[in-house]
Amino acid sequence: MHNPITQLEQLTITNASKNFLKETAKWAKFLSIIGFILIAIMLVFAVFATTIFELAGKMQPGMPESLGLTMTVTYLVLAIIYFFPVYYLLQFSNKMKTALSTKNDETLAKAFEMLKSHYKFIGVFTIITMSLYALLIVAAVFGGL
Repeated sequence: MHNPITQLEQLTITNASKNFLKETAKWAKFLSIIGFILIAIMLVFAVFATTIFELAGKMQPGMPESLGLTMTVTYLVLAIIYFFPVYYLLQFSNKMKTALSTKNDETLAKAFEMLKSHYKFIGVFTIITMSLYALLIVAAVFGGL
C-alpha cells in the first residue's frame, strides 16, 4: 500500500500541465507589473496629496486642514500593504518560468511557495477587512440606537 505522501512524490507534470503553468506564470507577471504600476501611482499621489488638498482647501473653505496628511498616510499604508501580494505574485511568475525551463524541482517548489504566500496574504487581509466591516456594522447599529 502506498503512502499518500509517497504518491505525491511520484507526481509528474504533463505537457498540458506545463503549458497551463507557463500561461499562468505569464498572467501572474502581467498582473504583478500592473500592481507595481498602481503602487507607483499611489506613492505619487501620497507625495502630492498634502499639496493637492491644501489647494483644494483654499478653493473650498471648510475643508479639514489635516485631510492632505491623512490621505498621504493612508495611501502610503495602502501601497505598503499592496506591495507584498504583488511581490509574491512576481516571484511566483519568475520562479515558475525558471523551473519549467530548467526542469528544477526545487525552483518549482519555491514558485509554489510564493504562490502560497500570495494567497495566504490575500486571505489574511480579507479576514481582517471583513472583521473591520463587521465591527463597523456593529458600531453603526449600536451607535444608531
